Amino acid sequence: MAESVQELSLSSENLPNNYIHDHGGIGFRDALLPSESNIHIPVVDILNLTSPSTSQQELRKLHSALSSWGFFQVINHGMTSLFLDKVREVSKQFFQLPKEEKLKCAREPNGLEGYGNDVKFSEKQRLDWTDRVYLKVHPEHQRNFNAWPQKPNDFRSTVLQYSENLRQLNEVILRAMAKSLNLEEDCFLKECGDRDSMFIRFNYYPPCPIPDHVLGLKPHADGSSITFLLQDKEVEGLQVLKDNQWFKVPIIPDALVINVGDQIEIMSNGIFQSPVHRVVINAERERLTVAMFCIPDSEKEIKPVEKLVNESRPILYRPVKDYVGIYFQYYQQGKRPIEASKI
Repeated sequence: MAESVQELSLSSENLPNNYIHDHGGIGFRDALLPSESNIHIPVVDILNLTSPSTSQQELRKLHSALSSWGFFQVINHGMTSLFLDKVREVSKQFFQLPKEEKLKCAREPNGLEGYGNDVKFSEKQRLDWTDRVYLKVHPEHQRNFNAWPQKPNDFRSTVLQYSENLRQLNEVILRAMAKSLNLEEDCFLKECGDRDSMFIRFNYYPPCPIPDHVLGLKPHADGSSITFLLQDKEVEGLQVLKDNQWFKVPIIPDALVINVGDQIEIMSNGIFQSPVHRVVINAERERLTVAMFCIPDSEKEIKPVEKLVNESRPILYRPVKDYVGIYFQYYQQGKRPIEASKI
């Protein structure tokens, strides 16, 4: 693999031009806290969502969140502070390992899984200021444990437990989303197909001496159905674009950030918006996050649900297969593949 961003951060003079954004400078990382604009990023309570006495109110909150922001923070999801700290800890311990140990699970030249950073496709491409570990965790028979870190010793067991928890939560959220649109409860589950998949990505964002000229992740929307993000406990960095203004996503203890991806935007015929977001870098502090991407069956045709198409809301997207297959090409060019699907 190319020199890790972790290594670049230690010898910060003359950073490679591929990481530097020409339009960077003072104000590059600026964003508002939602409260500064008298708006609030919704927080959805799973206990309220699943309780008969409070579910309708929480479903309205969910619908509002996904149609206006495209994401929300979720609490009371069933995972303890202790367990979430464990997930963060195995990530931190891995990135603290010596280089030779990390390279034991380095990504293959043409592969996706394992330890690495941005694949360089062209000289014009702007690389993300991040190292990562990217692994397929579902379905079980497709797990490639050769790409999984062997250290720390409890890395694998922790990831498997976390993945199972999020698989169950994914079903709860997909059912709630369908109910909020007055669809059959299992509508989105069926649309995602029986051969759906899940990928986990551990993100390590080292500090950077010129944070106003680099990005941890360039502006993009996800190619998933749903993405779950476990934020760093202390260091902010995630920002979301709304009405042409960047907003900071605040850290809420023990909450997960959940956003819909492009494939749910297509299924919902544009009612739910896949949010454009980015990650900015801190000058002094490292930041670690864990993202889980839920992906529909690549062989299934993704298209707007028939009941969400009518005279007042005509069909907005063409059917598409293997959306993630084309996603990464568009991402590295700073483009959104969903634009090609719009009618």
